[in-house]
Parts: sequence; C-alpha cells; structure tokens
Amino acid sequence: VEHTDIGAGYRYLVLEAPQMAAELVPGQFVHVRVPALETSALRRPFSVFDAENGKVTLLYKTVGRGTAALNAVKAGDELSVLGPLGHGFPLKCDGAPLLVGGGYGVAPLHFLAKRMKGCRLFIGGRSAADLLALDKFKALGVEVFTATNDGSAGVKGLVTDPLDDELAKLREKGERFELFACGPDPMLKAVALRATGTGSKGWISMDRHMICGVGAC
Repeated sequence: VEHTDIGAGYRYLVLEAPQMAAELVPGQFVHVRVPALETSALRRPFSVFDAENGKVTLLYKTVGRGTAALNAVKAGDELSVLGPLGHGFPLKCDGAPLLVGGGYGVAPLHFLAKRMKGCRLFIGGRSAADLLALDKFKALGVEVFTATNDGSAGVKGLVTDPLDDELAKLREKGERFELFACGPDPMLKAVALRATGTGSKGWISMDRHMICGVGAC
C-alpha cells in the first residue's frame, strides 16, 4: 500500500496483511519473494518495523540486487511473503529496557518500543544519515542516545560509548536492566559481552540470509 524512499538508500515498505499483522511480535521477521528476480532466487528476510491496523511495515536498505529489485515494487502490487517467522523478543523486562541498534537494525527495536514501556534507545551509524526513525522513537516517548563514526551526529565513536556511560550510571544506582539489540555482528558481540559481563539478560536479533526461513534447512 506504500513504498517510501527516506534517503541514503533506506526505504519503508508497507504491506496490507491483516492476519500477519495481528500475529507478529517484535523481533520476528518475514521472508519476501522479490518479484523481479528469477524463480530460483532465495527469498529475502526482513525484520518488522511495525505491525498494526492490518498493515506490516518493513524498513530496509538497498544493499544488493535483491533489495535493488525490490525498489521497483509499487503501491497496488502483490508480494509473496512468509511470516511471522523466528522467535520474537520477550515483552516483559526485569528492569530498564535498553535498546541498542545499528543502521536498519533499529527496525525490530521500534516495534518493541511500541509494545514495551520505558525504553531507552542507543543508536549508532556511520553518519547522521544512518540514524533512522529518530522522530518515530521520540514520538513514543523513548529517550534516544546517538553515536556516529564520523561525528556528524551525537557522540563521535561507537554506539557502545553512550551505552557504557548509561550502564555505569545504572550500576552505580543498583538498578537492573536488560539489553535488546539488532545490528552488525561486531555490535551484537559487544552488547552480548556487556550483558554477560554484568550478569544481566541480553537479547540479540540476528540478520542472516537463509534458505527456507522455517528451520527445515
């Protein structure tokens, strides 16, 4: 029903899929068959940015021939989509929910922030153009901390820099927290180490290409 270019290669794709929208939980994904590719091409997995009112929204970046071909999809077209797939994030949190995202890894974190109160978002990217959906997070009342590699927005450095500052404050106050993350592998590893290093719970959503999406392969 909608396909919007938001700049720097990022796009929102909105699908009308009432049953899927009702069943999806934050952290799950869908598997999309890209119409312009050959029939033998694998489906592409996408995290879910939002699911409500019968519509499913995907946030993706044009990074290869599959997503480049997906750019051609227009409102009114039909897509073959499998979902919901995978395991979602838990929706109950023991302490402060700290969301950590890199680039379009913020997609499932936005969906989570809509379902979980009191979230704080730590978002990183190469530049300000890679800090996505900040207005939408702030509209949910989420406190947002930013970092960029080039210093064009927020702290100059890695997303773990503002995260470490916040973790130190929470530990000093004796407050509990849980980490929820999606983004590049090095970031996920860094977040996982901070969870295990503090004895806290951490949940990571991994972006991976896959054959079937349902565990059969």
